Amino acid sequence: MVLTIREHFPPQEPLETPAVLRALVAAHRHLAELKGVARSIPNERLLVSTLSLQEAQSSSEIENIITTQDALYRYQVQPGSVDPASKEVAWYAQSLEVGFQAVRASGLLRLSTILEVQATLEGNDAGLRRTPGTVLKNERTGEVVYQPPSPEQLPALMDELVSWIHADAENSGENELDPLVRMAVMHHQFETIHPFYDGNGRTGRILNILFLVRAGLLDSPILYLSRYISQTKADYYAELQKVRDSGDWEGWLLYMLHGVAVTARHTTALVEQIARLLQKQKHEIRAHYRFYSQDLINNIFYHPYTKVAFVEYDLGVSRATANRYLDELAKGGILDKHRLGRENYYINRELVQLLFNLPPLDMPPLKNQGAL
Repeated sequence: MVLTIREHFPPQEPLETPAVLRALVAAHRHLAELKGVARSIPNERLLVSTLSLQEAQSSSEIENIITTQDALYRYQVQPGSVDPASKEVAWYAQSLEVGFQAVRASGLLRLSTILEVQATLEGNDAGLRRTPGTVLKNERTGEVVYQPPSPEQLPALMDELVSWIHADAENSGENELDPLVRMAVMHHQFETIHPFYDGNGRTGRILNILFLVRAGLLDSPILYLSRYISQTKADYYAELQKVRDSGDWEGWLLYMLHGVAVTARHTTALVEQIARLLQKQKHEIRAHYRFYSQDLINNIFYHPYTKVAFVEYDLGVSRATANRYLDELAKGGILDKHRLGRENYYINRELVQLLFNLPPLDMPPLKNQGAL
């Protein structure tokens, strides 16, 4: 029997069971390590820009929107040069930035922010759906597994969800939920409401990131669960449905907390590698090129695929000077020079090799997550 949306939210049973509490310890430990390591890179824009495109690719892949990281970076240097799928994935990164700036400015995750994120993601202002949502059926039996709420219910359900997101500020004390538990419940309820015509999954995954920033668990949006969900897609949908079927929240919470711990640990290792490469290239350019500047270093990490116009703008130099800087770095082997249409672009080869060759997430079984 499938519970109605009002029967499983807000959750009535205790959520922080002994197993969940053990998982929270591991998740918070790895998140704190990531937050600390990220601060070793003074310019947060370098990490956000680099990691957000990876998240955009992974999150869109879950929805069968497939592109390559090469195509995404080429879209940045020449938007007209890539396929529609790559443009759609690039909009995801833009949506994340829109949401991040809104949450940072207000300290709130408002409905207006959620609507703006989804509008940027989809390239339209359709807003909350005004037609019935897609019914989920058992592929074997044809039985209806889940039917999203009607359009008439959506405004009230979304208002209720937004109020619940911010309830931590009002319920400090014994009954206060851990923010990671609140994030997991928020994500489940958003996907269950399914408020938009399209982009619900991708919008929901962006909300996870924004929630972590709003809760102060991260300074910037650099923890992305999409790779974890992509590698465990069957478990993701099974645990989502289990709550709808029976109101069993523990399995869903353990799944999400496991994802936070695993992803934070892997992201910490990646950030450490990026920080080491940043220092290595900084020392190389300072030692061998008279035009060294921190702005130049920032440029080739913020734009792993850069071009003359980017350097001209970031450094405030002439086009000829920007062209000379990039050509000299290419001659010295720090950048690779490529032709795209009528202009050149330059790849930070070592950084791109690092980003393009990430190993799959190493995930111990859920039952062992306390040892993460």
